Amino acid sequence: MVIVQTETEEVTDQVGRQSSVRREQEVGPSQEYGNTTEDDNNDEELLTMNIKKLRNAANWETSIAMGEYSSESYLEIDKVPSPRGNKARKVSVLPLVFLIFYEVSGGPFGAEDTVRAAGPLLALIGFLVFLFVWSVPEALITAELGTMFPEDGGYVVWVSSALGEYWGFQEGWMKWLSGVIDNALYPVMFLEYLKSAIPALSGGLPRVGATLGLTALLTYMNYRGLNIVGSAAVVLGVLSLLPFGLMGVIAIPKVRPSRWLVLDLHNVDWNLYLNTLFWNLNYWDSVSTLAGEVDNPEKTLPKALFYAFILVVCGYFFPLLIGTGAVPLNLDLWTDGYFSDIAMTVGGVWLRFWIQGAAAMSNMGMFVAEMSSDSFQLLGMAERGMLPEFFSKRSRYGTPLVGILFSASGVILLSWLSFREIVAAENFLYCFGMVLELVSFVRLRMKYPAASRPYKIPVGTVGSILLCVPPTMMICVVLALSSLKVAVICIVAMLIGLVLQPCLKHVEKTKWLNFSESSDLRDLHGVAQEDTESLIK
Repeated sequence: MVIVQTETEEVTDQVGRQSSVRREQEVGPSQEYGNTTEDDNNDEELLTMNIKKLRNAANWETSIAMGEYSSESYLEIDKVPSPRGNKARKVSVLPLVFLIFYEVSGGPFGAEDTVRAAGPLLALIGFLVFLFVWSVPEALITAELGTMFPEDGGYVVWVSSALGEYWGFQEGWMKWLSGVIDNALYPVMFLEYLKSAIPALSGGLPRVGATLGLTALLTYMNYRGLNIVGSAAVVLGVLSLLPFGLMGVIAIPKVRPSRWLVLDLHNVDWNLYLNTLFWNLNYWDSVSTLAGEVDNPEKTLPKALFYAFILVVCGYFFPLLIGTGAVPLNLDLWTDGYFSDIAMTVGGVWLRFWIQGAAAMSNMGMFVAEMSSDSFQLLGMAERGMLPEFFSKRSRYGTPLVGILFSASGVILLSWLSFREIVAAENFLYCFGMVLELVSFVRLRMKYPAASRPYKIPVGTVGSILLCVPPTMMICVVLALSSLKVAVICIVAMLIGLVLQPCLKHVEKTKWLNFSESSDLRDLHGVAQEDTESLIK
């Protein structure tokens, strides 16, 4: 350990006087800062060097005061402190819970199509079963691997560690593209809920202008900082769920349990049904790309995932119970925006307007949460050297400026797609990304069983394989039900990723663009060493 004590105020005086350099230091065997004496006062070159050392030492002390370096660390000559020291304060449990809630759900808005596709009984059963078949395994795997690699790259780092950088890049490409396609849906849903109150938003230039304006406003919110996004998610979450609690109380006398049991297997649209369920209950792993921004992620991340799971269950199941039980069933009416009509029937105009406002706020929350995840993923990939260095540049608010601009551009380009096309396309790409994650989870368990895992699912190797079986079966079903048009578009997008990674490597080799890997990230190859040391102990 090297201990350095300096009086940083003297640096300016030394430059003005070009006099002797005074400092006190205790140096270990490495002699990190060299030897200087007062006899070197006339040596301008040595004086400059000493001033530079003092400045480095001052920077190092500041970093220690901020908690960035441990007491066993030291700063080498000319080594620049990590830009992570300039980031905004970390995200705590409560904002993280609502960020996960919005990345996964955002409330019952968008769940209406399950009733239209399969009826009340299958809709209710589907949300309960799918939560345990898909959401629980995905959330548990996210908790384990997210705490094992608590950095902004998230699932990209998991796959890179297990399968190599090439497949890590493919994971990042498919998941980012899936996220951007998903985010293009929220302005569409926002306007669907408002068009009944503002008919001009149904189409034409007013709708285009509203889409662009909303995208710009929410993009700016992401630019201003993740803590602002997290605080906004808490407020929006409370306001968007509150009217459903009130609607439930008002609707109790009108609920007819027999309406929940309606079932017609001969007229089930399985494609729409499963795609809607899948879209409403996935993306638990998206929070992993924010792990580098979380306060004490080893404890905060699993806790936030648990609370968010409870919030998601309540946010879907109880509004569906109210909606299907309190009004006569008409499957054709169960489409985007129908909860506002149910509110009108149950409570009147005032409750309808409240539900419409809640839907608008929910879509805003889902947009900002998804964009945060997508943009920080690009930043994390750049910090790992997978993308050009400019993707790792942060704004003065600590946000990934280039990643936000890229994600916003993708949303605008894809906002013309229909709801059904958007859901099917993002599900298709997401499925392939999840296959890589499941394989990586099992492979890391088999290759490095004793590596450090702050949170570990209490199952062995066989148990980890069995945990991945239900999600894998669900992935196969969703892919099999995809339309030919969606499959072709998504496969072309995947082929672009297969070619893009070697192209970026060529660009890096020819130095057309700068690529660099952050020095304060965990060495992926070090997992093997940690595992070996743990086994020896």
